[in-house]
Amino acid sequence: MSISSAQICQAADQLQGFVGFNAKTGQHLLRFSEDSFGLDVPAETITPTCEYVWAVDDGALMRLDRQRLAWLQEQRIDDRVNLSEPLRVYLRRSDLPEIRAERRRLTPA
Repeated sequence: MSISSAQICQAADQLQGFVGFNAKTGQHLLRFSEDSFGLDVPAETITPTCEYVWAVDDGALMRLDRQRLAWLQEQRIDDRVNLSEPLRVYLRRSDLPEIRAERRRLTPA
């Protein structure tokens, strides 16, 4: 079964949780509630995981960032974060360029 770019993008939009930047340690943290970060993570750095994996590229385009996806995979909580097979295929296929797409920011559910 082949996996399309559209399926990969859809899988990215279904990622769960929130990512925030801990100013004290200089590291990103993954949590499943916006309220669970603590004082060392400024509210303006907290973003839904499905948005964190997209990086601004050129103009209206965004890039599905393999490095950010790889960081999520390193957390070893694929089921909880909803890191599905299309995203794992995307990570394995580093021989292909990163996906670039025109998209609108999703609002958290």
